[in-house]
Amino acid sequence: METAFEYKFKNKYIMKLNKENMHVVMEGSNTKMCVQEGLGGMTAGFNVLPKGTDFTPLLKGLNNNSCHCPHWGYVIEGAMKVIYDDGNEEVISTGDVYYLPAGHTAIVQDDIKLVDFNPAHEFKEVMDHVGKKMAEMGG
Repeated sequence: METAFEYKFKNKYIMKLNKENMHVVMEGSNTKMCVQEGLGGMTAGFNVLPKGTDFTPLLKGLNNNSCHCPHWGYVIEGAMKVIYDDGNEEVISTGDVYYLPAGHTAIVQDDIKLVDFNPAHEFKEVMDHVGKKMAEMGG
């Protein structure tokens, strides 16, 4: 039986996934975060986040109070400022393909939609921590 993200073409399995079939892990006003695990050791994400979303308080308590998971992705629309542990900053925006190494936080500057790919183990560690922080903050 085929799963939601694979099909056969010329007797080979091809991996694919429609964002509508991803697991919704967070949904609220102007916010939607969807993930799919089990993609070759990676977790894929589709995220819609409003302007002003600041990950910094959610990462407090992790090493250097920052995200230790690298991310590869593409910004569909919007903009986000990324702040690295070494103090460097950059903005990723509409049309950018990006790589964010471990050791960063981010603040959404303009409502953003993006797709990202993350090492599953590190991503789970960070998301588990973020979930605990959100619960502590009553969110």
